[in-house]
Amino acid sequence: MGTPAPVFKRRSGGPGPGRHLRQRSNSMNDPASGDTLRPLSGFWQPRYWPIWLALAGMRLLAFCPYRMQLAVGRLLGRLAGLVLRKRRHIAAVNLALCFPQLGAGEREALLRRHFESLGMTLVEHGLGWWASTDMVERLVEVRGAEHLRAAMAGGRGVVLVAGHFASLEITGRAFSAVFPSVAALYRSSRNPFVDEILKRLRHKSVPLLIPKQNMRGMVRALRQGIPVWYAPDQSYRRAMSALLPFCGEPAMTNTALSEIVRLGNAAVVPLLPRRLPGGQGYVLEIFPALDDFPGESPEADARRVNALIETQIRSIPEQYYWIHRRFKDRPAPLPDPYR
Repeated sequence: MGTPAPVFKRRSGGPGPGRHLRQRSNSMNDPASGDTLRPLSGFWQPRYWPIWLALAGMRLLAFCPYRMQLAVGRLLGRLAGLVLRKRRHIAAVNLALCFPQLGAGEREALLRRHFESLGMTLVEHGLGWWASTDMVERLVEVRGAEHLRAAMAGGRGVVLVAGHFASLEITGRAFSAVFPSVAALYRSSRNPFVDEILKRLRHKSVPLLIPKQNMRGMVRALRQGIPVWYAPDQSYRRAMSALLPFCGEPAMTNTALSEIVRLGNAAVVPLLPRRLPGGQGYVLEIFPALDDFPGESPEADARRVNALIETQIRSIPEQYYWIHRRFKDRPAPLPDPYR
């Protein structure tokens, strides 16, 4: 990934990122955003009551001191690791495949830290929604903003490549203070109430949400010079996919990024959101744009992106989303490791 990028600092006497956050218009029901929001009052049926209860708990927790919130999150994560046995099994399989050099005890400790991280991520969703601008500014440091500005020079679009890491929601709030105009791909939740909640949360940092299947919408945004967040690190077995190594294990991989970049005349800029130890806050690091991208083939480009995300994973392994079935849908004779 290269030398750590310089830190974005607020200049004395200047507007600072907070002013951009305060002045951003609310585009949640802007037709240009591609989606409209349903009133939450429509989800009054008893089947949604547990979600309302969880939402109320997150709202109350947002009033607590930050380190207390993280402590509660760690506790929730430990409980989830005991209750969500299927997800625990998936994460354990992923860790065994991706870290064969670790002993069983080391992987078990990593699995425990991973679920603690997931619990803290739930708390951070509440922070991303309800934390004040001043609190976000105190907690999150954005590094390497000059790399994104350089990539955007001349109105060029940028694909912001990021793996599925914890802390994306809270660091996204800080990112929008530096770059108020940004889009992101999203996958709708099967639960319509959860989907409406996640849309509201993400609109705190992303004015334009593009459905994951809408590649034309992504290309259109890039041609307009809008940076687009894109996470290509989940299993994908449709058109423009290939079986490629991920952490040394064959995985079905999306190879569409090369074509998207070509059609959108865009640069590819890697991101890494990171939770700091000891309740110190977060860093969102922006790295220089990738050279010679697209390269010789979509498969070679996808291998390159996989390797980049692998490097990031090794720096904060517990903060990666191991509960996703990254190695599903592989062709025969490769087995389904999750059975």
